[in-house]
Amino acid sequence: MTSQRADALILFGITGDLARRRLFPALYHMAGDGLLEMPMLAVSRSDGARASLRPRARASLEATGATIVEPVFERLGSRLVHVPGDYRDPATFEAIRQRVGDRMCTVSYLAIPPSLFDDVIRGLAGVGLHHAGRVVVEKPFGRDTESARELNEIIHRHYPEQRVYRIDPFLGKEAVQNLMVFRFSNTVLEPIWNRHFVRGVQITISESYGVEGRGAFYDSVGALRDVVQNHLLVVMSLLAMEPPVSDDPDALRDERVKVLKATRTLDPKNVVTGQYAGYRQEPGVDPKSSTETYFAARFEVDSWRWAGVPWVIRAGKGLAATVTEAVVEFLRPPRLLFSDEDLAPGPNRLYFRSKPEDRIVLSMQSKRPGPEIVSEPVDLTLDYGDNRAETQEAYERLLRDALEGDQSLFARVDGVMEAWRVVEPVLDSPLEPFTYEPGSPGPSQADVLVGPDWTWLTG
Repeated sequence: MTSQRADALILFGITGDLARRRLFPALYHMAGDGLLEMPMLAVSRSDGARASLRPRARASLEATGATIVEPVFERLGSRLVHVPGDYRDPATFEAIRQRVGDRMCTVSYLAIPPSLFDDVIRGLAGVGLHHAGRVVVEKPFGRDTESARELNEIIHRHYPEQRVYRIDPFLGKEAVQNLMVFRFSNTVLEPIWNRHFVRGVQITISESYGVEGRGAFYDSVGALRDVVQNHLLVVMSLLAMEPPVSDDPDALRDERVKVLKATRTLDPKNVVTGQYAGYRQEPGVDPKSSTETYFAARFEVDSWRWAGVPWVIRAGKGLAATVTEAVVEFLRPPRLLFSDEDLAPGPNRLYFRSKPEDRIVLSMQSKRPGPEIVSEPVDLTLDYGDNRAETQEAYERLLRDALEGDQSLFARVDGVMEAWRVVEPVLDSPLEPFTYEPGSPGPSQADVLVGPDWTWLTG
């Protein structure tokens, strides 16, 4: 079914950090591609933002290192109209209604704290902009199952699920989308993509830096809420999902949700948390904080395809390297032929990496040059190289899809609730984090999650 393209974009929270880091660059590139030929209302509670709107946008673009093309910037600036006002004041939404005119298929982007959702959604509904409009909300969607349920109730009072767009930036990343394409466009993978051939899967988001001035925010969420419950479970669902019946948005999301439904609720015994030394001295962090900066867990997907296969997920700050990667390790051959007596050949592995570079690597075995018939590892690598410049940034892709009415890359309510269900026991009974040194692989206690006969596959 073809959706109607939006005819107006309403941005709430335009003076915030998200707009500075993500939205302005995305809007600029979309304006350059001619995708923003519509009114754009920038709503904020500060009347002084009117004069600073263009300078804010320019500073945001300069911070990314982008070369600003003045005609494109002027095109963006001419479309941005500032609407000041309190989110609790009906007059603010009357002013928005007047600016929108007779346009009804609006997209309202809520780059604001969840505590303000109710005020904004009721305000939009009060002037009739909910009838055919869409609403875009940012992650994290709640702090636990109960708060997520409350947010859903607030939104669904005026917007049906078919017009709710929950952003997870990870789904907008080129490398993450390629997980689906690589899996389902290459039939050679399907016969071996199951428990009969896969030894295990590891998914890692490792960052070599700390909280970098975001101490107060990070201390309120921790690694589990920040990236595990959303980003990493998204990657797991893409790797574990069954082929969708079509490329229809709900067909794709159906299969992602089925994976989460088949995932066992986490047992705290299969979880290790950590906190890097010095975290409590970061600005904005509670000196007695027990918030985890490292989270590792062993998940089980109880589906016919994946029963018994370990899925080990970890994320952390202050680690040895900045890497985002998923690794699928296959079982070794039943007999180890063509190997040195002292060195058995390693298993085949498939690496999907998005940081520090977009790359897919298949690790195989091949004959070592020379007189002996022995094998050695060889990597078959797909490197995006110069093509990376042609890829869209995540927010640009997701904003475009929201305007077009395509929900494929947005989280659906049942998927959000299942993700919270999976991690709920750890939220209810937080573990005391182990201390680890900055620049290390993380707490050594996490090694138990991969077991004595396996190892961490991402450094």
